[in-house]
Amino acid sequence: MIYLFGSFSFAFGINYFAIPNMLSEGGVIGITIITYYLFEWSPALMNFLLNATLLALGYRFFTKRATIYTILAFGISSLFLYITEGWGHEIVGDTLLAALFAGIFVGLGIGLMFRSGGTAGGTTILAKMLNKLVGWDVGPTILFIDVLIILASAFVIGQEKAMYTLIAVYVGSKVIDIVVEGASQRTAVMIISGEGERVLDDITRRMARGVTVLEGRGGYSNLNKEVLYIVINKREIVQLRKIIEKIDPDAYVTTHRVQEIFKTGYKGGK
Repeated sequence: MIYLFGSFSFAFGINYFAIPNMLSEGGVIGITIITYYLFEWSPALMNFLLNATLLALGYRFFTKRATIYTILAFGISSLFLYITEGWGHEIVGDTLLAALFAGIFVGLGIGLMFRSGGTAGGTTILAKMLNKLVGWDVGPTILFIDVLIILASAFVIGQEKAMYTLIAVYVGSKVIDIVVEGASQRTAVMIISGEGERVLDDITRRMARGVTVLEGRGGYSNLNKEVLYIVINKREIVQLRKIIEKIDPDAYVTTHRVQEIFKTGYKGGK
């Protein structure tokens, strides 16, 4: 169900906001939009044919299961592109607004597809082929192909619309991050303090958070120190900083963004 809603959101963003306002996209869908502008070919049909062609060329690089999921992915997204054809609405005089909403709906759609364990097909197929053949990393390859397609679209929709398209793609990428990782991003904090016990007690009492205590040793001083490791919500950083500064202003603290958490006990929070 999540995947179906994601496919619909993706198609809605393309047909309702992008195409009526002469915007493009990255990836295979960007090529289908360009062919629509040039020849009025159906985006749904072209999306299906291009993805099917890429998969036919590169199926040997995929497992049987991945091949089946990929076929379902571009099949369902093409179906929703067909259903939503003609739903478009031109936002006269405000292309920026159209770009923002195109990015939001397309990003939401792709994010939900990823979150449900699926894929949108498209340049992912080509990127995996190039990874197997020449060793190119999948992520940078997808980005390179997307940028190349958007630059090529400038010859059809003009430089101004291409720049708006870049805004839409950027917004979409941020929405994908939020959907896949969750609106409440987690931050890992490592605290090295001479007052480790007091900091630990205060965090446990005031924030009701579990803390992992690691044994550390100073490379220069050769002194043993306790290292506290905690994963918190981003909004809790200010509260944690106040606790640390009150007890030990000289504590050494590092933070980094947590990409994904598997242990469900860490996901609880305020």
